Amino acid sequence: MKLEEMKPEKDANQINRPRIVSSQEWEAAREQLLVKEKELTRARDALAAERRRMPWMAVEKKYEFEGPKGKTSLLDLFDGRRQLIVYRAFFEPGVKGWPEHACIGCSMVADQVAHPAHLNARNTTLVFASRAPQTDIARLKARMGWEMPWYTITDSFDADFGVDEWHGTNAFIRDGNNVFRTYFINNRGDEQMGSTWNYLDITALGRQEEWEDSPEGYPQTPPYEWWIWHDEPNPDSETPGLVQLRAYRDSLSAAGAK
Repeated sequence: MKLEEMKPEKDANQINRPRIVSSQEWEAAREQLLVKEKELTRARDALAAERRRMPWMAVEKKYEFEGPKGKTSLLDLFDGRRQLIVYRAFFEPGVKGWPEHACIGCSMVADQVAHPAHLNARNTTLVFASRAPQTDIARLKARMGWEMPWYTITDSFDADFGVDEWHGTNAFIRDGNNVFRTYFINNRGDEQMGSTWNYLDITALGRQEEWEDSPEGYPQTPPYEWWIWHDEPNPDSETPGLVQLRAYRDSLSAAGAK
């Protein structure tokens, strides 16, 4: 028998663990790493500020989608709000998983999407778009428990916006009936998507909070003034959280006056 054959089998769960230290040494190591983490946070904020100063591209072509209620336009996808985020998910014939599932990567993205009420509170709508028929999309959403609006692409929207062969997230803004493309992120950039904050950070208006470095005239309010409980969304798409918070404060004041 050869010598290497006599070596004991390595435990598949065994790892080369780092050194074990005291609580004081652990805190010192964490503080050292925290310096770099804060630098990353500041760099990310600066990048988002630069993103808010990106030029806009006019969308002049009239795109048409199929929704639960029939044909709808790109402008309709805003659902009356000022900003729109469109994630191109691959759910269609030829995609692995069809027809029971969407692409496994796109499905993982869908699983981590936060409740849309918080984006809506910032006058922003998030939708998914695929080439699957609406009957299949409705079945998939029900099976997987997904709540985001999901539309069927019927024309060249995917090819025109860089998502015909790979997933990606496009951000748009409207001025009246005029629609503009403001940002696009794909590949590993899509890994971070799903949280309310990351979605807002790729929009033209950002998180719209007063601490942000935004161009003059951009909407900005303090944190908490627009935050909401998602089971009590306010129909006012401009400042739902602010309206709701003021109503709550008024009710407290009224109760205190009695």
